[in-house]
Amino acid sequence: MNLLILGATGRVGREVVRLALEDQHNVTAFVRDPARLGLSHPKLHVLKGDATQASDLLSAVKGQHAVLGALSTDGGSTLSISMPLIVKAMEKEGVKRIVTIGTAGILNSRENPEIFRFQSNESRRIMTRAAEEHLKAFETLKKSSLQWTVVCPTYLPDGESEGRYRVEANMLPNRGERISVCDAASFAYNQLADESYLYRRVGIAY
Repeated sequence: MNLLILGATGRVGREVVRLALEDQHNVTAFVRDPARLGLSHPKLHVLKGDATQASDLLSAVKGQHAVLGALSTDGGSTLSISMPLIVKAMEKEGVKRIVTIGTAGILNSRENPEIFRFQSNESRRIMTRAAEEHLKAFETLKKSSLQWTVVCPTYLPDGESEGRYRVEANMLPNRGERISVCDAASFAYNQLADESYLYRRVGIAY
């Protein structure tokens, strides 16, 4: 598979790169600063670009079979600006499958499924800017023709994979408090070949 990974220098993105290379896929890591990736592999192509630039994304998407988006909000509007451009590039090139990393804040509230977690007292975060950015990206995907899945982890500490975790469509598993970067990345990566959560957000936690 030819796989494009956006946000490849982030914690989740870097782990997905590692998993995909282990499986001998052809990986394109789309990054702003190639020096930050610090990886080399015969099947790894590092592509420098800006996710807010349509021409950069179109070049990156060309020839791919699937896209995994692990872009952060970057403290601003990178995510909400880039997602419409990603969708447009994928639709133009006929690339259908995309798995993205969201946040548990955009899952439905368990107590009141009519609102999102970040709008309820289930979320411990005082600031909602990041969740609002992820929500805009999610709403863009919903309106697209792409085959999308949004993986929504809760608190993401570093650490080893535990290999066992809980997932739930559109909600965070009850009493879920954390999930390691490794396990979140592994689950997201596996969704590229699994349609169980097609057109769904997926909460993941231990």
